[in-house]
Amino acid sequence: MYQHNGKTTDNLINEEAEITNTPNKREHDVLVSVGEQITIAKIAMCLEKLGYPAVSYTGWQVPIITDSIFGNSRIIDIDTTRIENDLKDKKIVIVAGFQGIDKNLNITTLGRGGSDTTAVALAVSLKADRCDIFTDVDGIYSSDPRIINNVTKIKTISYDEMLEMASLGAKVLHNRCVEIGKKYNLPIYVKSTFEKNSTGTLVSNFNNLEELKISGVTKQDDIIKITLTEENNTTSKIYQIFKLLADEDINVDNIVQNCDENLNKSISFTITKNNLTIALNILNSCKNKLNISEIKYLEKLSKVSIVGVGIANSPQIKADLFNILYKNNINIYMISTSEIKISVIIDENIADMALQTIHKFFIEK
Repeated sequence: MYQHNGKTTDNLINEEAEITNTPNKREHDVLVSVGEQITIAKIAMCLEKLGYPAVSYTGWQVPIITDSIFGNSRIIDIDTTRIENDLKDKKIVIVAGFQGIDKNLNITTLGRGGSDTTAVALAVSLKADRCDIFTDVDGIYSSDPRIINNVTKIKTISYDEMLEMASLGAKVLHNRCVEIGKKYNLPIYVKSTFEKNSTGTLVSNFNNLEELKISGVTKQDDIIKITLTEENNTTSKIYQIFKLLADEDINVDNIVQNCDENLNKSISFTITKNNLTIALNILNSCKNKLNISEIKYLEKLSKVSIVGVGIANSPQIKADLFNILYKNNINIYMISTSEIKISVIIDENIADMALQTIHKFFIEK
């Protein structure tokens, strides 16, 4: 999967901003889908010049059918008839990633990382044995090499671990592409576009059974903690809060509810910074209806996580992690756990230091 460098899309978005600060979502998708269309045409021309028959398709030409959530649509179906006919004719087929078309023939885009999702979805639809993702790094590492010097390249990682790492800030693969790979048991091989002998990382059904293994330490910045206090001793309307946020496609994480002896409740959760304005508008507009007496939020936070098989069954890992944070005077605002991860919400300005310290203890020791 070839990806253009993004400058075309960035320029288009800048031009859009000169027109309006609140673009129509449908027209925004029409605009930003152009970058991939330019790229696939140029690749096809280059291959033809080298003597290789090639044909390019946009998402709507395939077609890749999606839902109608502009800017973050999901793939419903892919008709591979045209692609399969071209492959039978010995043509190289180039498909634009990141885009599709809904049932009303509107151009849609899949959101950040959507090209990865397109690639894996195509591989599944074509019944491929494996999907290779060529990117600017030669595999998946135990942490961000821009922050950590002694990172370890992971040769093989399970879908579940990769899903956690992708969701928690690792930017090599889009989490939705890993979801598709897991659902259809399609191995995904991540390797370098530029290094011929890159060994890469294989994402598959790899299973360590009960072997305890910390695969990686991740960091996600621009986290916002929102706390809502409910007034009076009333039945919680928490479901309505999250329904309203979900209607605007706002993903909520790290949910914690507290209840005092008088049954007064407060609930805290995290969102990403780009969703703060719209989330506050929603909550303030429905404040009285939802019996909310106070809305507070805390900015400039980061989520630091450790990911690995067997974490849930190892009390010592939790003890070690919290001991590391205590010794480095790192205050924890929220904690969340799953079978294969522990995440802590901390101040953004010390997140890099926390990442380095945790990685050194769990990965480099």
